[in-house]
Amino acid sequence: MKEFDTIAAISTAIGEGGISIIRVSGDKALQVVGSIFRGRNRKGLEGMKAYTMRYGHILEFGGDDVVDEVLVSFMKGPKSFTAEDTVEINCHGGMVATNKVLENVIKSGARIADPGEFTKRAFLNGRIDLSQAEAVIDIIRAKTELSMKSAVLQAGGNLSAAVRELREKLLGLIAHIEATVDYPEEDLEEITAIQVTARLREVEEQLTSAIDSADEGKILREGISTVIVGKPNVGKSSLLNTLLKENRAIVTDIPGTTRDVIEEYINIKGIPIKIVDTAGIRETEDVVERIGVKKSRSKIEEADLIIFMLDTSRELTDEDRDIISYIKGKKYIVLLNKVDLNARMDIRELEGLEPEYVINASVIQGFGIDRLKEAIVKLFFHGEIKPNELVITNMRHKEAMLAARSSCLQAIEALAGTSAIDLASIDIRSAWYSLGQITGDTMEEDIIDKIFSEFCLGK
Repeated sequence: MKEFDTIAAISTAIGEGGISIIRVSGDKALQVVGSIFRGRNRKGLEGMKAYTMRYGHILEFGGDDVVDEVLVSFMKGPKSFTAEDTVEINCHGGMVATNKVLENVIKSGARIADPGEFTKRAFLNGRIDLSQAEAVIDIIRAKTELSMKSAVLQAGGNLSAAVRELREKLLGLIAHIEATVDYPEEDLEEITAIQVTARLREVEEQLTSAIDSADEGKILREGISTVIVGKPNVGKSSLLNTLLKENRAIVTDIPGTTRDVIEEYINIKGIPIKIVDTAGIRETEDVVERIGVKKSRSKIEEADLIIFMLDTSRELTDEDRDIISYIKGKKYIVLLNKVDLNARMDIRELEGLEPEYVINASVIQGFGIDRLKEAIVKLFFHGEIKPNELVITNMRHKEAMLAARSSCLQAIEALAGTSAIDLASIDIRSAWYSLGQITGDTMEEDIIDKIFSEFCLGK
């Protein structure tokens, strides 16, 4: 079967570097690599002890030509990442050397691993559960230290432990209900509808608390999509450069300099921010600039946060007023730039906007930038970030918890209407099943395959 093949893939980033690693996993891993490895005195990998390394060369399969100088490490299953025998070949970095070593590993009996197959095997072999497996890719893709800490906690099993606790509570309820219903003549402690309802309320509250963290978790995982908008020459590109601490966008006094959308990631107090500098929004006859303005409007629609910049040295225009009207239904920060110049803007026209999110600034002088960062944290994290708390970062996990909570509420409703605990047990079992989808205990195979297909090769 495919699941028992010996697999191989490059586990390091493709490109030039000091070292590349080819990972080989399966019951024939040592045999496969040993057939093309020669150490000192033409010694292969026979008798190699687990958790040791051996120096030598990789040879052309079936010949004696040297491919590369390598170090080979061996990890004996089940004490390896995949819980299988695993061999890692440390060769010189670079496309040619790495691909040549991999080519000969494949010739000697391994096959190329599917995306995420190493982690999938760790899951199938019971070393980690599904939520821990998904955390692996979150660690790789983490954009800030805070988002990485959150993923590391999940990989360590904090989400799994919380889910197991909830499932055990639900399972205990199911068992107690079924014993009460099926064996009324036995001398067992009966459970009442009131008791079942009370315990379900506890589970429902824990689920609600976890679900409420999902918005913050999504931000830690994917970042806040933030768009900087405003008329040409109000300081949008200067703000981007200030936040990035580099001259990423061209800044001139000529309106319309920025003609395309510029996207970059920045780190604000551990929160990944995907910040977008847009073309200035105005009516223009320039064909290229008009395309940029159209892109700007579409980015506003997609954004989690809008930073609307105004130049206080200029009067408000109808275009400004249209944007002010639009952002009132969204999360926004209004940055009143160039406050170091003579003011011509009538501040009274900004009435109706949240005062704490209207910030005086001079981007050129660095004034107001710290207050802008504090406002972003307050908007999305209520001013405080707690990296050690359980945070739901995966939409699939949130959906499973929503389904579980819905089943708990249906059970509570059934108990309130009929006091029939046997009917409630059907919904309780459904909640138990939904939570099992998070850890993979009750997950269909095709969905598992889809999850791991999104991983990178070699992981």
